[in-house]
Order: sequence, then C-alpha cells, then structure tokens
Amino acid sequence: MFANKKVHILECEGLKEIKTAIFDILEHYTPILLIARDARILLKPNLNSNMNALSGNTTDLRIIASVVEFLRNAGCTRVTIGEGTNSGFYRNNINVISRLRVGELAKYYGIKVIDLNYSKQVNIDFEEGIKAGLAREVIEVDILINMPKLKTHFEAGMSVCLKNLMGCLVGQKNKKKTHRSLANNILHINEHIKPQLHIVDGLIAMEGLGPTRGKPKKMGLILVGTNPYLIDMVCAKIAKFDYRLISTLKLGEEKGIITKDDHEYIEKLDLMASSKEFEKPKANFLASFVHSPKRQRYFQAIRNTPLFNYLSSTSFFGKMLFLIGLRQDHFIKDEMDCKHLYFEKSLCKEGCTRCRDYCPIGLILPDLLGDKINGCIGCLYCFLVCPTQAIKFEGELGFMAEQLRQYDRIVRRIA
Repeated sequence: MFANKKVHILECEGLKEIKTAIFDILEHYTPILLIARDARILLKPNLNSNMNALSGNTTDLRIIASVVEFLRNAGCTRVTIGEGTNSGFYRNNINVISRLRVGELAKYYGIKVIDLNYSKQVNIDFEEGIKAGLAREVIEVDILINMPKLKTHFEAGMSVCLKNLMGCLVGQKNKKKTHRSLANNILHINEHIKPQLHIVDGLIAMEGLGPTRGKPKKMGLILVGTNPYLIDMVCAKIAKFDYRLISTLKLGEEKGIITKDDHEYIEKLDLMASSKEFEKPKANFLASFVHSPKRQRYFQAIRNTPLFNYLSSTSFFGKMLFLIGLRQDHFIKDEMDCKHLYFEKSLCKEGCTRCRDYCPIGLILPDLLGDKINGCIGCLYCFLVCPTQAIKFEGELGFMAEQLRQYDRIVRRIA
C-alpha cells in the first residue's frame, strides 16, 4: 500500500486484499463517515453501461461490497446505492442496475438501490442560463461517497471523480444539457455536489476509446481521498496523461480551483511503480468532427429533435450509429438468462484462485458452483475470468454476448 496525507493509493487485487485495503483506509476516514450511525449514506458508483467492471466500464462490485460491509459493521443502517445510469439505456428502458447485478448485491446486503434518473430534481445553473436538474437524494443526503471508474473519455480526456457526478442528473433531458459546454457544466455539478469521500476503482481501468469502447487495462489500484481535482490529477499522472488535455482539469486550473500547492504535491509524488501509459482516446474522423466543442451544440440541436430521437430508438438506426462510431453503446434489448453455472474440474488449473478472488460476496469457489442456495448474485465474474474456461454458462447470454465478443479473450488474459 502507498499512502499519503492527501490521496491514498492502495495496491490490491483479489477480494481479500481489496476488502482489507478498503477496511483499513476507511478507518482513517471514520471521523468523516461516521457523523452518526443513522446518517443517510449514498454510494454513487459509475454504472455507465451494461458492460461490467471487468471490461473497464463500470465500478467493480468487489469495491462496492467492501464499502457496504465496512459501513454495516460500523452500525450504519441507512446505506443506499444510487446512480443515474447512461441516458441511452434509460431511454431504451434497459435496467443497467439490474444487468450489472447491483440490485442483487444490494438485496444481498439488505440495503436500498435507486435509479437517480427517476428522482425528483433540484435545479442548478448551467452555462448560458440553462437550468439542469440534479437528483434530490444527492443534495439532501448526509454522506455521499463517489465511486468512479478510472478510464479514458473521448470528449473529456479522462473520466474519474469530477465526470462521474454527471450520473447525479435526472434523466436524459438533463444529461444532454451538459454537452453544450461539457467541462463548464461538469464543474457546475461539482460546485453543488461535494462528496465527503471519493473511492476510485482502478483495479481494471480503461484505456483508448472510453468511456465505453476502450480496452480494459489491469492496474490493481484503488485511490481514496477528499479532493476530486487532486485525485483526478493523480490519476492523470498514473496514466501518463498531460492533465491539460483533460478538459475539467484544464478548466479547474484556469478558474484557480487547482492551486500551486496542488501542483507541488503532484510533482513530488513518486508514482513510477503504479504508472502505466494509457492509450489515448482517439475517435474516428466522423465522431471527432461531430463531437468537436466548436460544432457540438449544432449537432446537439439535431440530436434533440423528435425525428432523430425516434430514429435513434430503432434497432437498425441505433446499430448503424454504433458501427460508424457516433454512439459508444449498443443498446441490446435481449436480457441474459443464466439458468446454471457449472464447473468442469478436469479443465481447472491447479492452484488457480481467480474465481474466488473475483467473487464480490466471497463465495468459496469453485466448490459452491451449482449450489442454488449459495447466495450467488449472478454477476458472472467467476465465469468471465476463468483462464481455462472450466466454469461453464448454461442459458441465454442475451446482452452479455456483446461483452464476450469485445472482451472475452483480453479479460481472461489480464484478470
């Protein structure tokens, strides 16, 4: 573990290491977190798409589970997981919270989970006199813990603490408003929402064409702190990014939010052991042209017309947008139906503990596979990481087939 007074950088991999690291570091922040045992605590992960954490897309269930267990052990009884998932999935009536098994994880621990897209809203000011609606829960909660994913972003440069709070906006209508002036509006959100703690999932990060179509990159890191600008700068240094190419950080510096002390702190950090150069997010010519800040407002006007909204909701047109790179996500309506996971012992590599290391709720695997009362939440992490494919899936893959198509080989290799 590497630790310092401003940003803690935890090196860990399997569930046991993750839980130990999370418990130890949260003890350090106990005065912030445990104002009162009956405080309303909201965990805000990144549930950007139905691609799970092993693809580099979304917050790892093992981190969420570890934080929930720490809070429960500390006697906190009013813990909720909340996220306003990607507006495209929301528009297509796809329940990302369910597909990522976050709902099942919440049920396992006896806590609530809410989709902030359906919340009552509190209006805040965006650029150009525009009003945007934040979920009332994130305004009224006693303690907010931001739990972003470390990943690249083809518009913003990187998406970590600051960008993750976009998920606090209510519904597609409000999320679209950010793109008229993306960096400015992200900072407006951060002016109104100030999480007490940020816990960044850098276990399997994403490089390249994020936030959805990049490549998973194993880092084995969790970053924890209270200053989102500073944490995002540390993440940029870890990824060997020039922070000035990250629009929110560049703007934060221009506004004087990022100080000389922050720069001195970053310069003194020795991150050689933790750093790996990330592939930069580079969209194709058409996507780069359309999403240019100089032109985006005009394309947004077209995008918000009833005709375009109708066309983009159709399977054919939506798939075309995905194939030509104008849409990051493929909104597949087919649900997954896992009837059974079973274990072929003859294929198992002796001494391998990946399935056990990746199980968010700590099941004794592969021994308990096939036991219908084992508490399994159906996340498929064990199935996805098994290097010899000794864990078999029986049922309909549905939307999960797309994750396997894009990431199966690389996930089994890097996990």
